[in-house]
Amino acid sequence: MNKEDTKKQPLYVILLLILAAEAVFILPFVLPRIFRTTFLESFSISQTEIGSCFSVYGIVALFSYLFGGPLADKFKPNLLMSFALILTGLGGLYLATYPNLINLHVLYGFWGFTTIFLFWAAMIKATRIWGGTNKQGIAFGFLDGGRGLVAALFGSIGVLIFSLFISKDIELTTITERRIAFKEVITYTSFAVITVGVIVFFFLKLNFDTHLKSDNHSELITIKNFKLVLKFKAVWLLMLIILCAYYGYKMTNLFSQYAEQVMHYDKIEAAKVGTYLLYMRPIIGVIIGLLADTTKASLWIIVGFFLMALTSLVFALGIVNDSAALLFVLSIGTMAIGVYSARVLYFATLEESKIPLAVTGTAVGFISVIGYTPDIFTGLINGYILDAYNPKTGHEIVFAIMFGFALVGLIASFKLYKHSETNID
Repeated sequence: MNKEDTKKQPLYVILLLILAAEAVFILPFVLPRIFRTTFLESFSISQTEIGSCFSVYGIVALFSYLFGGPLADKFKPNLLMSFALILTGLGGLYLATYPNLINLHVLYGFWGFTTIFLFWAAMIKATRIWGGTNKQGIAFGFLDGGRGLVAALFGSIGVLIFSLFISKDIELTTITERRIAFKEVITYTSFAVITVGVIVFFFLKLNFDTHLKSDNHSELITIKNFKLVLKFKAVWLLMLIILCAYYGYKMTNLFSQYAEQVMHYDKIEAAKVGTYLLYMRPIIGVIIGLLADTTKASLWIIVGFFLMALTSLVFALGIVNDSAALLFVLSIGTMAIGVYSARVLYFATLEESKIPLAVTGTAVGFISVIGYTPDIFTGLINGYILDAYNPKTGHEIVFAIMFGFALVGLIASFKLYKHSETNID
């Protein structure tokens, strides 16, 4: 890639990437996060059972990362991403029929294919190309921060739709009434995702063709590409960093539930907690992205893990309860800064680590195979613990586990920082 190519990339491209990058995950993850207890009630499932659905998604995603990466080094991003969005949206329409638990597992497996095999590496590679050599921090800062804004907007509209179909105080409604309202939220979201897919197909057409044609490693799957990727020490460190950072991100799924079960908020107030946090992502993303481009992305990942470790310890010690509302707000806000800081920047280090653009898809796929395994086990672990203990004790245990992951991530990110200073692979 050269600077001339970078200058040709228009602003609307990153805006489309932002919209698509979050829209594809709204149905499998954002709605269950914001409407956690409503989701469980509507489908008549337990914490452990929804965790097992996420595990099915993660298992399918595991293979999808590996083989979807090289796919992104061969085909145009707009084709892969639009197809993924449309299929994901169609899956949402099926979700609105309230399938039984077995079929819900099948649906999450299907989403593991559509959102990862077809979408993930193509989106990361497109963002890296847009950022060029010197603006990787801001490129991925815009991407993840913008994704937060998109998720927040989807969440806010979802909460609004849900409240419009609730004609009385939420605590006085029956499960049947809440199911009807939530079905409207799912249906709206599904059509919105399909619409984004159509927009991406027609308008995400830019200068990717040049890069695809010039890559010497663009065969669909080659042992040569994998061998090249394995030589980079940064690839192995990033694997561990993403594993720990993504575990922290998955823990943000519990904030709405914590607000309801420990802080005793009502269901709509609890849903708003999850939505408000999403509005922090664009602010954090842009600020951290700008800082990373003036210093180093790996430095700010270290800061992110430090904040994650600090706040997860606060929750693990049981200090945050219904008599400490201000501490709850400050703690989840600080944890969000830490989680989003690490999440924004981990792929921005690809350029810092001198990993060739031509094998970006393969590198992202390989890193993601281990890095995103929390999709498999986080939901199961949290679900089992939260079902087995009372809400306060259960949350203390799961945040103690997060503290351990944050410490490991802190060590790995420090090693990546020192490694990138020497710049030797």
